[in-house]
Amino acid sequence: MFGLRLIAFACALLGLAALLLPNPAFAFPQAFSQAAKASKVKHAVGPRPGRWCGWYMRTQKGGGPELNLARNWKNWGRPSNPKVGAVVVWPHHVGMITGRTAEGHWVVRSGNDGGRVRERPRSVKGAVFRVG
Repeated sequence: MFGLRLIAFACALLGLAALLLPNPAFAFPQAFSQAAKASKVKHAVGPRPGRWCGWYMRTQKGGGPELNLARNWKNWGRPSNPKVGAVVVWPHHVGMITGRTAEGHWVVRSGNDGGRVRERPRSVKGAVFRVG
């Protein structure tokens, strides 16, 4: 019984802290960091699957659940040459070209690149390029 009272007291205190603090992010930092991440999402696409580069691209470009599979992006939009804004599709990965290095390498942002969203120079040899 004492444990339940302690939990109720802690919950009440947290609620009170959210009202008293000038920035509620101090009271609930995890909730606000998740909200900040969600604000970068352009399209709602459902829960993230285990292999999620295609899913991440859907948050940026839209599309149905069939695009969770990276190779299905080869049918999205229309063919293109490599350029900033183009979707780049490899057999097992998908990303978006965001720039070019001084050495001429394409910079690609993609999800599930080392378990996170990363933006880095990548070889696009053998890839297919699509634009919406």
